[in-house]
Amino acid sequence: MPSLRHAPVADITDAALAQRVQHQLDHKTKPLGSLGQIEALALRLACILGTETPRLQQPQMLVCAADHGLAARGVSAYPSDVTWQMVENFLAGGAAVSVLARQHGLALTVVDCGVAHDFTPRPGLLIRKIAHGTADATTAPAMTLAQCQQALDNGAEIVRQLPGNVLLLGEMGIGNTSAASLLLSRLCVLDIADCTGAGTGLDAPGVQRKIDVLRQVLQRHAGATDPADALAALGGFEIATLTGAVLEAAAQRRVVVVDGFITSAAVLVAARLQPAVLQRCVFAHRSGERGHALMLAALQATPLLDLGLRLGEGSGAALVWPLLESATRILAEMASFESAGVSRAETPEAGCVVKSA
Repeated sequence: MPSLRHAPVADITDAALAQRVQHQLDHKTKPLGSLGQIEALALRLACILGTETPRLQQPQMLVCAADHGLAARGVSAYPSDVTWQMVENFLAGGAAVSVLARQHGLALTVVDCGVAHDFTPRPGLLIRKIAHGTADATTAPAMTLAQCQQALDNGAEIVRQLPGNVLLLGEMGIGNTSAASLLLSRLCVLDIADCTGAGTGLDAPGVQRKIDVLRQVLQRHAGATDPADALAALGGFEIATLTGAVLEAAAQRRVVVVDGFITSAAVLVAARLQPAVLQRCVFAHRSGERGHALMLAALQATPLLDLGLRLGEGSGAALVWPLLESATRILAEMASFESAGVSRAETPEAGCVVKSA
């Protein structure tokens, strides 16, 4: 199968910049390293944006929605109609991600990537429907290569039309934890049982049925081993659209804020296509969904939060947004020992280790 077209993503490693930013952080009025992950986050944001004074501008929450033919196999506790009903809820402002986006001033864009429903056009909704849901992956590839390419192209085009330098990822699609589990299993060579959880709330027998179905899918598409093949055979329209969005955002050197299990699956595919994508990513949280810890380990990612979230939608990405703002403010506004006229500690007992200027 030919490779999918996508934006090239350059390595942005800049050791000199990283050293300058770390020097700034080490000389703030605090014990060395005492702001923990916030310091690491500030350094990461500076390196992504290529400046010692990073500023986050016009953050965009992108929620991609689609249906999955595999849902007919009973892999979810909810019917597929919930996908389109939740899209309506997003647009009406009643979903968790809608509330959180409103609270934090995040622009929310919802994309119909392949929902099995026809929506009335309105502000805040982009209709980029490829089909009314993917095919049942137990009988055929979820997408044709052409459909998968169109989804990637759609994601890239959407990002090109959005302002700002931060993209927060969200999704909706009954059955999409199955697609994410399949991609994790295939691309990381893990047993599907270890990658599969309850999703929207399956009981133990339901999870076992789900595992059995997903094992059947993997057997049918045993030859789909590279990222392009795996995405087309196993993924969803929303995951492929998010993959294209991630690749484009990374190429533009935007900060990419990754939500939970499903959006991490899109990042996994994007990173297998262009490894430097991961240099641009901030991982919001560790999901309660089984498999996400394995996904994060495969991506060598340290999430900022671990709250037992498993809602999706982009809710975790929205919740972590204030931490990103705080990290940039610490870097820009917090005084140094020298500028504040504050004496440094001289001994470990005083609470910090002396570091020479």
